[in-house]
Formats: sequence, structure tokens, C-alpha cells
Amino acid sequence: MMDTNYTLTKNNRTIPLVMIAIGVIAIVVGFMTDPRRAWAVLLHNNFYFMALALCGTFFVALQYVAQAGWAISIIRVPEAMMGFLKYGAIGMILIFIFGHNDLYFWTHAQYYDPKSPEYDHILAGKSGFLNIPFYIIRMVLYFIIWIGFSMLLRNESLRSDREGELDPFRKSVKFGAIFIVLFAVTSSTSAWDFLMSIDSHWFSTLFGWYVFMGLFVSGLAVMCMFILYLKLKGYMEHVNDSHLHDVGKFMFAFSIFWTYLWFSQFMLIWYANLPEEVVYIQTRWLYYRTLWIGNFLINFIAPFLVLMTRDAKRQMRVLWVGGVIIFLGHWIDVFVMVMPGTVGKEWHLGFIEFGTMIGYLGLFIWSTLSELSKAALVPKNHPMLQESLHHHI
Repeated sequence: MMDTNYTLTKNNRTIPLVMIAIGVIAIVVGFMTDPRRAWAVLLHNNFYFMALALCGTFFVALQYVAQAGWAISIIRVPEAMMGFLKYGAIGMILIFIFGHNDLYFWTHAQYYDPKSPEYDHILAGKSGFLNIPFYIIRMVLYFIIWIGFSMLLRNESLRSDREGELDPFRKSVKFGAIFIVLFAVTSSTSAWDFLMSIDSHWFSTLFGWYVFMGLFVSGLAVMCMFILYLKLKGYMEHVNDSHLHDVGKFMFAFSIFWTYLWFSQFMLIWYANLPEEVVYIQTRWLYYRTLWIGNFLINFIAPFLVLMTRDAKRQMRVLWVGGVIIFLGHWIDVFVMVMPGTVGKEWHLGFIEFGTMIGYLGLFIWSTLSELSKAALVPKNHPMLQESLHHHI
């Protein structure tokens, strides 16, 4: 059991590749029919799945810093999720280079020219931050930090397997602590850059926390579903009900915290009633009302009812249902963040949107399963392994 590796079979490769092909077809159809919509769909899905991978890095770093022994039995799953970050980074760079005119109206030069009839004094006042060179510098810096620390944490974990000494563990704790400090800043500023700058007249001091929390709980849900999949395939037999219960507690707790941030952001904007803030809610209320309200109900009421009891967090079927609900719910949440400022009221939920999501999901599954096959599913020389294997609550 301790040396068991995940094996990629023909089906494991074929199904994700078919999903990727569906995504490619959806994007091609999108660019042939409505390029602006296609760029918006690409941004939506690329950001969402990149953030799921980034949540894997954050989860690994958090467990090392907290020295939480229970998570060592499942740590290889979030480590494998980190592998998608490089694809997400390439996607974000290409989307901005080739699609910024359709996605970010602050990149248009005429809004900064006082002689232009389209001069925008609000954007001109933000030009010190919202300008293309500085934006690209920030974006590259994000990916250097995120991918760099993901590689460091992964390499130390694999080195622990080979050498069996305490030095990799100590370095992982150090790297995790540094990453969490940097991530506390970059998680918010990247949310401002990638998402909030779409509606560049609008701002919210809670937005970075709100985005992070939604995507962290989504990452936990995806991590949980990979663990359940591996157990169903006969791997990770060492993962018991107590491990699943702890993952379920994370999913439940952070769904509630996401709800707190959703309500806090909405309440403060509604109560202050400032024109530059209310416009964000008005657009979504007028043109995205069903999705906007449904987003709240799906991401709060459904996980609350499904995962509320202790027994529910220990049942694989219930965790599957909760994971799917959270994954789809926060996919809709990011959809409602991206589409109003890009395609406006001319939005759709059709083959282009769902096909692209299927394609990105296929790439994410293929990347994660490929990484899982490269190392033992249990970090056999980890100093806290025995604590994790005997974890019971």
C-alpha cells in the first residue's frame, strides 16, 4: 500500500482527451460566431480552473505551516492539482495579449487622452495602476511566485520519499510560510487584475477575499472528488471516514464563510448606495437576476443542507453530491463576475460556455491524473505519516 502509484490506463487518457476536443470545438465555434463572447468564456474558464490548481498549492502550504498531521494521507492529491498552474498561466497570458481589447476596456488608449471625446477621468485617475506594462509585470510576477513555490513544495515532498530525512519537511514548512505571506497579497491583487478590472469603474475592498474564498472552497470540493475517485478505483485505502470528515468540514465551513462575504459585500454596497458601487449590482440584477440569485442559493443553501450533519461528511455519496454542487455553483459565480462587464446583456449559456468548461475540466483531470501517476500516493517517509494513517475523530 505504501508504495502504490496511480496507474494511467487507456480510459484515463481517452476520456479527458475527448473532453479537451469538445472544448476546442466549442472555442472554435465561439470565435466563428461571436469573438467577444469567446474571449469572455475563455477568461471565465481559464481563471476558474487555474484558481482550482492554485488552491492545491495553498492547501499544501497551509498544512505544512500548521503542521497538520491528518492531511498527509491525502497531500498527494492537492500536490497533483498544482500541475495545472503552468497551463493556466500560459492561458491567462495569451488571453490578455490577444483578447484584452474585448475584455478590458481600460486598455483602450482613447480613454486616457484629454483631447478625445471618449476621455474618461475615472480611468485616467487609475492609470498609475491600470496600464498595460505594469499589468503584464504583475501578471508575470504572480505566475513566478505561484508556480515557483508549487515546484519547491512538490520537489521537497518527492525528496522526502527518496531520502527519508527531516530536512525536506523543514524546508516545506519554511516555503509554505513564505508562500502564504505572498499569497495573502497576490490572491487579492490578482483578483483585482483578472476580474475586478473588467468593471474598471467599480471597486470593492472585500472583492479579493470574496474571490479567494469562493475558489478555495471549489478547490476543496475538487480535491475531495479526486480522493473519492481514487478510493473507488481501489487506491488510497488508507483514507478513512475521519479524513473524509475533515475534508467535508472544510467544504462546509468555507461555504458558510463565502456566504458571509457575499452578504457583507452586497449589504455594504446596498446600504451606502453610492453610484460608483451600486452600478455593479444593478447590472447583475437587471440582466443576470436568475443566475445572481441562484448563485447565492446554490453556494449557500445546498452545501448547508447537504453537509450539515456529521454523518453526511463521512458518506462518499453525499460528499460526491456536495462536491459537484460546489464546483458548478462557483463556476456560475465566476460567470456572473466576468460576463456583465464583457458581453453585457447579450449573454448566453449554451454549447460554447458548457463545451469550453468540459474542455478545461478534461485538461485539468488529465493534468492531475498525470501528476498522480508520477509518485507514490502516500508520502512514505513523511515524519507525520503514522499520525495521519491512525487519524480518527
